[in-house]
Amino acid sequence: MIRPATLADLPALVELEQELFGPDAWSEALLRQEIEGPGRRFVVTDDLSGYAVTMSAGDIIDLLRIGVRPDARRRGLASRLLDEMLVGTDDASRMLLEVSVANAEALGFYVARQFSVIDVRPHYYRDGSEALVMCRWLPGAARTRTATAND
Repeated sequence: MIRPATLADLPALVELEQELFGPDAWSEALLRQEIEGPGRRFVVTDDLSGYAVTMSAGDIIDLLRIGVRPDARRRGLASRLLDEMLVGTDDASRMLLEVSVANAEALGFYVARQFSVIDVRPHYYRDGSEALVMCRWLPGAARTRTATAND
């Protein structure tokens, strides 16, 4: 079951962030901001083995995080979290994300789910690695293109 994150989930989320991202983990304060912030959507699994966070701005949805505990991987959880984040995106034209060029597993995941590379951000991560900016067009994109074409 996937549900909205609550402040009661913070201790477990802080621990999971540390496990998954080490020195690049979000702090408790930042996690709190993501749960409560305007334009944010933060969902978790009931057992807190995975979560996803997006931020909406205009017709763009920025996928900020998908995290799955290592012992819960390879069971389709990341796919279910992404699917949940795609629900209710009818007004958006695209979803964007950044992923490390060194993260082959994540790159394969996103490519298999219709994301494509649109830009590169050099030295984006703490370790100096590049980030690939990826985009997935959403159903709202067709309406946006049609409206623009008829203007």
